[in-house]
Amino acid sequence: MAYREAKERLRGSIAPVVTPFDEEGNVDFAALAALIDWHIESGTHGISVTGTSGEPSSLTLEERKQVMETAKKAVAGRVPFVPGTGSTNHAETIELTKFAQEIGADAAMVIVPYYNRPSQAALYKHFKAVAEAVDIPIIVYNIPGRTAVNLEVKTLARLAEDCPNIIGVKESNKDFEHVNRVLWHCGRDFLLFSGIELLCYPMLAIGGAGSISATANVVPHKVAELHDAWFEGDIKRAQDLHFELMELNDVLFIETNPGPVKAALGMMGKITPKLRLPLDLPSEEHQRQIRRTLVKYGLLAEEPSKTA
Repeated sequence: MAYREAKERLRGSIAPVVTPFDEEGNVDFAALAALIDWHIESGTHGISVTGTSGEPSSLTLEERKQVMETAKKAVAGRVPFVPGTGSTNHAETIELTKFAQEIGADAAMVIVPYYNRPSQAALYKHFKAVAEAVDIPIIVYNIPGRTAVNLEVKTLARLAEDCPNIIGVKESNKDFEHVNRVLWHCGRDFLLFSGIELLCYPMLAIGGAGSISATANVVPHKVAELHDAWFEGDIKRAQDLHFELMELNDVLFIETNPGPVKAALGMMGKITPKLRLPLDLPSEEHQRQIRRTLVKYGLLAEEPSKTA
């Protein structure tokens, strides 16, 4: 069964790649393809686009499709491809999820609708209708800090039972009791991905499948290595990497994601550091802090002193 195969393949660090823009604010498709090549060469286990880090609410429907299609071609089957297809609009979510299936995505990540704060009963109806509209694995994306509503474990468990193609969840949820109960109620084979950087390692310890972490945008090799170490049984190395990444994790969320991530990638020469309003780059002071941290991690050369 395709869903069982997907459960076996969707493991490790699935990088939620940013959407690069040029100076005029247009999507930079060449930069996106280059980022994806860099990720895969760095050991990233899977690619996602048009999730939170990809600024989907700043893209038109057609742009989202173009980003998904460009990414699918760039991935070229080398690793699993899991685009974000969710929206606050139900019909749009179904349209985007159908498009993901049409272009051959390995799964679709569907966010809990944001802003309108649906009830648990409405969330169940929404996700069930999306799942029934396609024949593609679905990873639900629960991020209550952004959506203003938490998908409760019982609702998720009901969906997992009633919809065989709902195979996992990305939990950007700081409530670690909640994520433990996800596996308890949905089954130990349900795919649990962390979207909280400081919970990426702890979720692996309880049986999680991996992470979809914004930090992977900046250090894809390190985030992938953490997962590789865990899966290979090198717990000490995984723990060391968990703590090694903490300072970088913190600075990349010094302001709203993906502002700090795009600033960092711009400093590293990977993209033009551009966001679309109402999002923007971090303040100058925060950018200086980001730069200092990148230097500390060996991602940038230390600037020469201005004093002779």
